Amino acid sequence: MMFLPRRTAPLAGLLFLTGALLVAQDWKTTDALPGVDLKGLTASQKASVLKVLRDQSCPCGCGMKVAQCRIEDPSCSYSGGLAIIVADAIRAGKSEAAAIAEASASRWAHDQNTGRVLDSAISIPTAGSPVTGSGKAQVTLVEFSDFQCPYCVAAYPQIEALLRAYPDQVKLIFKQYPLEIHSEAYVAASAALAAHKQGKFWVMHNAMFEHHSDLRRPVLLALAKQNGLDVKRLEADMDSKEVRDAIAKDIRDGDAARVEGTPTIFIDGQRYNDRIDVALLKPLIEGELKKVPHARSAAVARIQ
Repeated sequence: MMFLPRRTAPLAGLLFLTGALLVAQDWKTTDALPGVDLKGLTASQKASVLKVLRDQSCPCGCGMKVAQCRIEDPSCSYSGGLAIIVADAIRAGKSEAAAIAEASASRWAHDQNTGRVLDSAISIPTAGSPVTGSGKAQVTLVEFSDFQCPYCVAAYPQIEALLRAYPDQVKLIFKQYPLEIHSEAYVAASAALAAHKQGKFWVMHNAMFEHHSDLRRPVLLALAKQNGLDVKRLEADMDSKEVRDAIAKDIRDGDAARVEGTPTIFIDGQRYNDRIDVALLKPLIEGELKKVPHARSAAVARIQ
């Protein structure tokens, strides 16, 4: 899973292109860290941000300083979240001590890993979202995803395999969560929801995941044409306020559910905290299916 705060910096867009180079850099001396936006800072402010990040320990349990964790594990949500708070505080004119205090008071300062594979169930609005699977399915999966995210691409066949294994018992609801570090994720989300308006969301969903290496707009339109969509209507809907609002709502819903990266899935409202692998998911699905009807109904009622 890609755990990166949504408020990512332009530099983070280079993550997959420059990862190897950054790892080779010395975190004690480099002036560029993945996911840390230093633009607009004075030289003094930039030095303060880097000093704080080099001095403060990452709470994720890695044993590294925040700056070191950004270099060696740029997918860490804790170091990423703390770095954003520190940079924003210094940018706002606050002192190093104030920035540290603000970061220490944030949710990113504490390891939130409960050790549980499934968290407690929460409510997730899903009305109008694309859904696939039996209308009588006893188990509901909600996925927050990004069509350009390599982790989502890897999860795609695993989720498909799970749905094939439980064709009548499991249904999937898809929510858009395009990450800012992926330049083509938003236009892909727009194409997916525009296709949804033609009743062909899952056709476009599959096509985009299978052609994830290039999701530029002309490519998306070509995929739509190949799969029998009305391309002119698709383009109009992609640019519509309705689709923009739908994506914004999904992102807000994801933020409210404390989605920190993609893909994130919920099983009957319970956040899943392990690798998305059909072999790992099957026992959890079996466990949900064995729950007494009223308990399962209460969980499913949270997905509405």
